Amino acid sequence: MTQTDRQDRVLIFDTTLRDGEQSPGATMTLAEKLEIAEMLDTMGVDIIEAGFPIASEGDFQAVSQIAGRAKSSVICGLARAKMGDIDRCWEAVKHAARPRIHTFIGTSPLHRAIPNLDQDQMAEVIHDTVTHARNLCDNVQWSPMDATRTEEDYLRRVVEIAIKAGATTINIPDTVGYTAPRESAALIQMLIEQVPGAEDVIFATHCHNDLGMATANSLAAVEAGARQIECTINGLGERAGNTALEEVVMALKVRNDIMPYRTGVDATKIMQISRRVAAVSGFAVQYNKAIVGKNAFAHESGIHQDGMLKNAETFEIMRPEDVGLSETNLVMGKHSGRAALRAKLQDLGFELGDNQLKDVFVRFKALADRKKEVFDDDLIAMMADSTSSAGNAVQVKFLRVICGTEAPQSADLTLTIDGQDRQVTMQGDGPIDAVFNAIRELVPHKATLALYQVHAVTEGTDAQATVSVRLEDDGYIASAQASDTDTVVASAKAYVGALNRLEVRRGKSAPNVLDAARA
Repeated sequence: MTQTDRQDRVLIFDTTLRDGEQSPGATMTLAEKLEIAEMLDTMGVDIIEAGFPIASEGDFQAVSQIAGRAKSSVICGLARAKMGDIDRCWEAVKHAARPRIHTFIGTSPLHRAIPNLDQDQMAEVIHDTVTHARNLCDNVQWSPMDATRTEEDYLRRVVEIAIKAGATTINIPDTVGYTAPRESAALIQMLIEQVPGAEDVIFATHCHNDLGMATANSLAAVEAGARQIECTINGLGERAGNTALEEVVMALKVRNDIMPYRTGVDATKIMQISRRVAAVSGFAVQYNKAIVGKNAFAHESGIHQDGMLKNAETFEIMRPEDVGLSETNLVMGKHSGRAALRAKLQDLGFELGDNQLKDVFVRFKALADRKKEVFDDDLIAMMADSTSSAGNAVQVKFLRVICGTEAPQSADLTLTIDGQDRQVTMQGDGPIDAVFNAIRELVPHKATLALYQVHAVTEGTDAQATVSVRLEDDGYIASAQASDTDTVVASAKAYVGALNRLEVRRGKSAPNVLDAARA
């Protein structure tokens, strides 16, 4: 047995598909959720929180299908402290080889006021609902929402009740990102030492990043005795996000000398899933993001470059390949063949079947004809763009923009809507405005443009542009990204992508934004 094998095991609980998708605009389709779940399962994530089954039929189907497909991960569904929620959750996860029910209730004074329950009434609800969940499933997780702002004596009381009722994992959420590392550790230590039965359960930590301390709080909790970290890919999540999976995994790996704990995550798959989550959620990773940001392994200053050439460890505490990042950035071109493209995409973390490769190769050749040199970042953007529009009800078929030195500009646009082509020509104050006016004419809607952002994928006048669009409509928010060497084309694709995602976001709870276009 190696030293690593003897180290305490920390379970990784990924909630990208639940808490992560609750980020305003971070909508994923069923196919995308299934793909991300498979990637999480393959990379060794211990528990996948697949969704909130009672929230919608779409969420129920996603959790149910993920449960049926998972090979090794525990599949977990979230449920409020209500019998109907718990029953629905069990229906969704029961087909998993390793199912889990996660039920929660807000225990702080602020949250107790929402259902208007006093301490005794809430304690009774906790006992009854956890007991009901345990009668259905032998793997039950319970969370006192807003635990870090709950009175300590009451927190001890309800944790004890949940343990006696059958909870096997007790999760302590910092729901609003309020706590600090010292407090996080002290809270976990207090519960482990003072709650009867604490030695029989696993304590978990769930931190939000409102004050930028989610990762630090999670690691402090582990040092105090927590053995499960709840996190998301890229730190996706409500408001400022959740603890980032890649950060805690690599922190425990790189600083194993002072944090002697191990996870079962294959870190070499981190970059692949980071890129995929960014693409399907429409949330780009900031350039200076730890571990997975574009600049995480970039060195520009002369001193840094000189040190790197002499010894990479001078300015890198981990190797790019440790997280699945290629060391090289080999240039592809229009003379590159299928075999070279497949090998390059595999190196970048994309595994393609023969039919997928055939379709991607056509897109690659078209891109290579427009760009003299195709770099790694171009291929990553191309892959994200090629998969994000698959199966969309509305797609961009043709676009021609006429620009001049005097306004207005005009856009001739053809959209394919549910298999039928529709065309219109519209004017606007600039080419982008004209294109968006044309889309609104073909797909009437009241959504407002909350975000429009453009950045170049690589350098040069022939660089691809990646455009991010966020739309808001009646409380629903959806984001999308698209890439193209033509910024206007990328803008049209991103806007249409956001409309498609807005329909997914709405589900069956409101009239579809595309209904008028289909009429």
